[in-house]
Amino acid sequence: MSAKPVLWHIPVSHYSEKARWALAFKGVEHERHAPPPGVHIPIAMALTRSLSPTFPVLQLDGRGIGDSTAIIAALEERYPERALYPSDPAERARALELEDYFDEQLGPQIRLLAWHDLTGDEPGDGMEPVAAAALPERLRDVQVMRSALTAYGRLYVRLRFRVGSDERAARAADAVLAAFDRLERELDGREFLVGDSFTVADLTAASLFYPIAMPPEGPQILSSQAPAFAAFAEPLKNRPGYAYVRRMFAEYR
Repeated sequence: MSAKPVLWHIPVSHYSEKARWALAFKGVEHERHAPPPGVHIPIAMALTRSLSPTFPVLQLDGRGIGDSTAIIAALEERYPERALYPSDPAERARALELEDYFDEQLGPQIRLLAWHDLTGDEPGDGMEPVAAAALPERLRDVQVMRSALTAYGRLYVRLRFRVGSDERAARAADAVLAAFDRLERELDGREFLVGDSFTVADLTAASLFYPIAMPPEGPQILSSQAPAFAAFAEPLKNRPGYAYVRRMFAEYR
């Protein structure tokens, strides 16, 4: 009998949410581990034999699979129901193309923008609840531990993702808006991005846009958006793309 799959993830990460959602959608029973930030890099390298330096990583049938796209591909092969890949070859190709687009053009940019605003020096910048979630439960109310990990987390994120430049953040904001426009063009009033059912394209777009829409079914570590990021997201709330992301979470997450 095969061992239960194990997902190594970062709770706040939108790429980890993509993997968590795929496992939940397919009803795959699994275990989860979420080591503190920074520690996850050597763990990911060890689990994937140096193929992936970050989470998510899925241990499945004796393999350590890094990258959310590769994880979904492995889940589709191992657990074909419920399918995330369309059966029609043309629709499948289109769904995978859109998955790649949002992974590459949206994912890194929305992460940079969110961290830029979350790691500001102002009180209430939003980093403390993220840091607290990384602490063992017994230490989460110890203020000195929360403060220390908040300071470490802010420094780590700035170095790891090159956060801190207003110019880079502005370019990231433009890229996120371009991806949001692309999402709405692809939908063009339809329910799903590809065909007549929920696919990997919808799961990817909704997962990676979760910091904008803050759906109640998504990660709740960010109890509220940083003020600057909230101001960026505010004009999007009345647009079809925003409603689409919230609907995907409400109906399929």
